[in-house]
Amino acid sequence: MKKILIITVVSLGLFFTACEKELDFDSPNEIQVDQYWKTENDAQAGVNSIYAMFYKDGLWARWMYFRLDLTSDEGYSVSPWTELADWTRFNYINYNFWEGNAVTWRDTYKAVFRCNQVLANVPNITFQNEDDKKKILAQAKFFRALHYYYAAILWEDIPLVLEPSLPSDLPQQRKLAEVWAQIEKDLNEAYEDLPNDWADDQTGRPDKGAVKAFLAKVYMQQHKWSEAKSALEYLISGAGAKYSLVSNYRDNFTDTNENNSESVFEIQFGDQRKGGTGEDQNAAVSSNRSQFFAPRGIGWSDGQARIWLVDAFKQENNKDGKLDERLRWTLFYPQLLADFGDKTYGRNWEWNNNEAWFRKGSRDYYRNNEDYYSQVNYRLVRYADILLRYAEVLNELGNTAQAYQYVDLVRTRANMNALATAHPEIGNDHDKFLERLKMERVLELCGESVRWEDLKRWGDLNTQASVDKIALRDPDFKNFTVGKNHRMPIPQSDVDNNPNLEQNSGY
Repeated sequence: MKKILIITVVSLGLFFTACEKELDFDSPNEIQVDQYWKTENDAQAGVNSIYAMFYKDGLWARWMYFRLDLTSDEGYSVSPWTELADWTRFNYINYNFWEGNAVTWRDTYKAVFRCNQVLANVPNITFQNEDDKKKILAQAKFFRALHYYYAAILWEDIPLVLEPSLPSDLPQQRKLAEVWAQIEKDLNEAYEDLPNDWADDQTGRPDKGAVKAFLAKVYMQQHKWSEAKSALEYLISGAGAKYSLVSNYRDNFTDTNENNSESVFEIQFGDQRKGGTGEDQNAAVSSNRSQFFAPRGIGWSDGQARIWLVDAFKQENNKDGKLDERLRWTLFYPQLLADFGDKTYGRNWEWNNNEAWFRKGSRDYYRNNEDYYSQVNYRLVRYADILLRYAEVLNELGNTAQAYQYVDLVRTRANMNALATAHPEIGNDHDKFLERLKMERVLELCGESVRWEDLKRWGDLNTQASVDKIALRDPDFKNFTVGKNHRMPIPQSDVDNNPNLEQNSGY
């Protein structure tokens, strides 16, 4: 087995009913709440069921990439399924559209529900070792924070459900600031009880470093630069400074050398099970990303990369006067064979004009097609991202001169010249440094589901002038309405059924 898969798809079968008492009955095929949550094994299965949510359609098996990568200026869709493609063009007509919106909302709150079950019930279970209990509860807090983080990025003002819910519940909508505060609380509490490292047979569980990384992300989205600096320093120079850049950039995007020194937190995918995304014992533990983003004739081709990304890589050669090697492993594009000697999936290709596709996470190195069962882990946070974030924070705190070295660590791995040498015009100018850092993040992290949150953090979606600049490289942004499209609509069925929910403004 190429990796240790710690995640087992567990169906707890806990079921609730809002029926009148005389209609209540116990299904012989379902475990009731009062029958469960008795043993340490129940607690472990409960927390494992949270991990299983990574493999659901609405989250990281499939549609989260659509939301984060294709809505940003890095990607788009020309899918013949018009309604699907329209959800990357800000043409939101049916707010209940399953693939574009509702399934991600559903699976987000399903994941939160599983976290809440663990947090509500595990404290009542007797453990031989109380530290084991604390670790289980800390994992649940970490994942509740993680899922609320992405919900906040997508919808912003959302219900905060912190207890196991019932079908009859009508949760209150909370402002984004309250959501951020809850995420911070969960992460800080998780940090106290998660280990610095897990044993080898527990690979994939979050540790203190993963917590600090997500704390940095949430602080940065709020422009809490000092707090973000402290969180990032834990990873770079503090007690958690165990990370380093791997020598081979490509090792971050294949199923070899996974969970390496650069990995801060990654989702463990595998191709051992070929089922669907339901709750049975054969449910898949794989990613559909490459199937949906693969070039024509290889996969469904429902999402692809913007050609401006190729041009961005070609603006600057490396120390040897050659192209930036990261381009080779980031994108499929018409000149790939001429530039690097690589055929796309080993084939001769007829390219359309201005066509590019995401290469990261593909299986082109030994296959000539894609399917629904990619075993390539998805790195939600890696150390290169941490270094570039630290540079951004230092720049925001007025320490631009100190920030260069962290950008240079990333550039050096790619054999690029030092930033000051390549771009002496920046000097200590905050705005010029930030503009260059925006490009450095593209070159290093393109196609890794961080661009949408970056655009929001930088305020690039806040004014018509900044959106117009984006539209020059991504025409879909001509449809973008400032003050509206920086967040998605809440599924209308939820708004209609819950008087405590208001639709996001503009929709």
